[in-house]
Amino acid sequence: MRVVLQRVSSAHVAIAGRVTGQIGRGLLVFVGIEPADTAADGEWLAQKLVKLRIFPDDAGQMNKSVADCGGGILLISQFTLHASTAKGTRPSFNAAARPEHAQPLYGQFIDQLSAALGCPVQTGEFGAMMDVSLVNEGPVTLLIDSKSRE
Repeated sequence: MRVVLQRVSSAHVAIAGRVTGQIGRGLLVFVGIEPADTAADGEWLAQKLVKLRIFPDDAGQMNKSVADCGGGILLISQFTLHASTAKGTRPSFNAAARPEHAQPLYGQFIDQLSAALGCPVQTGEFGAMMDVSLVNEGPVTLLIDSKSRE
């Protein structure tokens, strides 16, 4: 699993003009799933995301996690995170998992993140065309891949 996360002051997702998920301060997380991913990748990422110290403490140092701050998480599925641009100018998405594999893992990841955070995460809708709005705080944007485990 590959995620791009952004520390946000606020974020929301809308589908056909209807807001389906929104948070105040917290993390906007885009997740891409590949065929080799399992529930273990989701569990590792859930623990990593909830404990990642990227929020400022009273001294302005990045020493607090989203859980420490009482922040929320907005999770959006995004198969394009596994795009390859190696050939030509049209991306290939062959490295992304097929929906029949990815959708159940996405559902499990929602549950894993909610359990790790101690409250429900907000979401978009798997496979839907979504409009995502955010105010990136910092800006802080990170890429994490469960296969690298950096």
